[in-house]
Amino acid sequence: MSQSKREQVVSHLRYIRQELRAMHTGILEDGMLPEAGEVRGVMAQMEALLELLEGKAARKSKIEPS
Repeated sequence: MSQSKREQVVSHLRYIRQELRAMHTGILEDGMLPEAGEVRGVMAQMEALLELLEGKAARKSKIEPS
């Protein structure tokens, strides 16, 4: 994986982890579930990360002989 892709993945994972920690803290302290928009935002970040990773995997599978 190239350095820039690796940095993008690390950035996405840090953001997702930060958001999930904030949601978890809110649940523990307030006993309230996160807003639907917050969950959708984290899901969108996870989808972006998956697309980034699958793009790399898709290129590898085209190169490798079947």
